[in-house]
Formats: sequence, C-alpha cells, structure tokens
Amino acid sequence: MLNPIVYAVPVFLLLILIELAVGYRRGLLAYRGADFVSSMSLGIFSQLTGVFTKVVGVTMYALAYDNLALFALPQNAIWVWIGALVLYDFLYYWLHRMGHEVNILWAAHVVHHSSEEYNLSTALRQTSTGFLLGWIFYLPMAVLGVPPLVFVVVGLIDLLYQFWVHTRQIGKLGWFDRVFVSPSNHRVHHGQNDYCLDRNYGGILIIWDRLFGTFVEERDDEEIVYGIRGQLGTWSPLRANLHVYGDLLRDSRLADNWLDRIKVWFMDPGWRPASAIAKAPKADYDIHRFQRYAPALPKGMALYALSQFVLVLVLAIHFLIVQPLVSLSAAALYAGLLMGSLWTLAALLENRRSGIVAEWLRLALFAGIVLIWGAWFGVAQLGMPIMVTTLALALGSAIWLLRIVRQPELTTAAAA
Repeated sequence: MLNPIVYAVPVFLLLILIELAVGYRRGLLAYRGADFVSSMSLGIFSQLTGVFTKVVGVTMYALAYDNLALFALPQNAIWVWIGALVLYDFLYYWLHRMGHEVNILWAAHVVHHSSEEYNLSTALRQTSTGFLLGWIFYLPMAVLGVPPLVFVVVGLIDLLYQFWVHTRQIGKLGWFDRVFVSPSNHRVHHGQNDYCLDRNYGGILIIWDRLFGTFVEERDDEEIVYGIRGQLGTWSPLRANLHVYGDLLRDSRLADNWLDRIKVWFMDPGWRPASAIAKAPKADYDIHRFQRYAPALPKGMALYALSQFVLVLVLAIHFLIVQPLVSLSAAALYAGLLMGSLWTLAALLENRRSGIVAEWLRLALFAGIVLIWGAWFGVAQLGMPIMVTTLALALGSAIWLLRIVRQPELTTAAAA
C-alpha cells in the first residue's frame, strides 16, 4: 500500500504556494527560506524515521486490541468511525496537553514548536521520537474494541486536519472558533506570550479545551511571538529532535539524589533539580529581547540550499514510494543518505565550514553511487540520460557552491 503522505505532499505544496501568494498580496509574508527548509526537513525526517518506528505504536495497539478488547466493534459501521474519530481527538487532547506538561513528552513535542514563524510549513515540523511513548494514550481505543484499521485511519484524518490551521492568513471565524480548532485559536497555541503558554491543545475540536479550562481566545491587541522559550538557535533537524533530551540528561546527571534524577524526566518543563540550577544556572527569559534566529550567510547560499532541498524532497517522495519494494538494509541506507543531506543543508544555512565540506562530499557520494552502481534504490538500471543529468547536476552544484563561498560579503538570513 502506497504511503498516503505521497498523495498529500503535492496538496501541501500547492496550499503553501497559495498562502505565499495571498501573503504577498496582503504584505503579510510569514516565510523565510531557511526556516521553510528547516520545517520541511523536519517533516521529511519524521517520515523517514516513521517508516521504521511507526510499527511500534501499531503493534502495541494491535496487541492490546487482540488481548484486552472488551467489545468487538464492527469495522463497517459508520457510527464506529465517527465515535472513533471523536474518541481519538479526545485522547489526542490529553497526549498533546501532557506533551506540554511532562518533560519527557515535551522533549518529543518541542520539535513542532521550534519554528519562529507561523505558516503552513510549520504544520509539517513533526517529531521523530513521538513513537516512544505517544502510543500509550491511545490504548483505551483498543480496549473499547476500535479495530486497528479504524484507529490508523482516524488518526491520519486528525493529523491532516491540523495542517490548515497553521496560517496567519485566515482571521477569526466566529462560531467555528468556538467548536473547532481554527487558525485563530491554534496561533495562540504556538505563541510564547504569557497568555499563550499551555493553551488550546485540541486537534479537531476545541471544545475539549473549553471543557477542561485550557482555552484562551486570540487577542487582537497583542502580537503573538512564535517559537519556544529557550531559543533553539539552529536549523539542524538532529538537534531540533534531541536537544531537550540532552538538557534533561544533563540535569539528571547534575542532580545530587536519585529521586531528582528520576523526577526531572516527569516534572513540568520549567522544573529543574536544585543542584542543577546551582551548577548550571540559566538566565531569566525576557520575551521583549527576543530576536529571531538568522545567521549571516554568503550571498546566494539560501537559494543554493533551497534548490538542493527541492532535489532532496523529490528523492524523499521516491523513498516513500519504493521503500516497501526494497530490503530493510537498502531502505535504511537510502534514509540515511537523505537524513545526512538534510543535516548538511542545515549546516550550510548556518554558514558552518563543516557544512561546506560535507556538501561537497555529499555531491561526490551521490554522483559516485550513480556512476559506479549505474542504478538507484528501487531502480535496477538507470538510463544514460539520467546518469548524465545526475553527474551534470552534481558538478554544476559543486561549482555553484565554490563561487558562493569565495564571496567575501555576508548577508543576513532574515530575508532568506
């Protein structure tokens, strides 16, 4: 079965282009090239890792369904599907809420909040580690007898619904905002303003927030500042996924007793052991001094990275198509090449010398695979036109990058 994300990607990209066009006409541009590449890279990272990790949640659900189900709900009944979607959304609310209130769950969810912009690409900024514990929250559906296929499909519906609410181009929607998750109330959820923190967790229905006291309406007189308190300060998809885990591990090691070493993982994200505070204090956060992350870049670097990202995106779609047809080792190698490519592009967008070296090596590696192997993952034999085109792209990219890095002047990435 073809991954449904393959069908969704063209729709996502079309809607992003429409959002860009609307924002341009209104003078409300909510995109920066580097941030866009970062968000899309995290989305690709999540899909690549998901090929190997989603089996965890599905397997645990199936085991619970086979051994603990109290009822045998019919898979072909419309009321089962509607009830399952509502129940899934209710459980998602609690997973999402705990993702903001429990450190180890925040470590996975923080990825989605790390963008300092708010646009449709932000919706694609998904975690690669949520599979570790997220499945636990959906086990009540298995116990109630919701068939695994129904669980998977309504979960996908709930996720896809949330794409459109990540935009600044749609204002308040009246009664709709009071029942459903909408762009207005989800913008609040992504804000780091005091009134925005830990609010509006719903996936499809906002009524859960109204019932459990976590709803707040978007304010017209206060501009929302997006991102996380404790700025990420990198475009790296690896660091975006792992930095909170690293912080928790450090604080756990700095704790002077075993109780605190365990508590640090399960307390709220603002909690730290007293000994960790003493040994590694953090400055108080001041939202009024917030500046978006925008490292200076050589002129043309952002355009280069964006063009290379487009090629990686095409390969990522190809990976999702052919992954079921190749061996596990081949899929892992293909995914590794794509992940390494995304890390390299992030390093370029941070103007790191290691990124420049890694990019030349990456171009040589891709060209070498095509030239020596004469094939590609899932493609037994490449024709001569494709091989020549690939080699020309690699050589042209290497020359383009060389010309960029030889330029002495730097430009801010804020407009990139």
